[in-house]
Amino acid sequence: MKKRKISRIAQEKRTVEIMIYLYCRKKEKNATLCPECKELLRYAYARLDHCPFGEMKNSCKQCTIHCYKPAMRERMRQVMRFSGPRMLLYAPLEAIRHLLR
Repeated sequence: MKKRKISRIAQEKRTVEIMIYLYCRKKEKNATLCPECKELLRYAYARLDHCPFGEMKNSCKQCTIHCYKPAMRERMRQVMRFSGPRMLLYAPLEAIRHLLR
């Protein structure tokens, strides 16, 4: 059986999605994504879809180009600060992959 490799952009999207869902569910106490978190997720997907580095990208924190608007960058920073450590409990494999990039 041949193992299918997931693209780097798809992996980043999955990690961001997990972080935003975790933030919205645990920090904001919502059962489903609130409108602000949905907007942030759509924005993050759009930025990843148009990343100039494509499949050769590093993680966004190591990127030389900041493609997020300042308000969205701050919102994502809050989400990552909260969700990053908790990902080890809720999505350990994703957390390890994210740390190794």
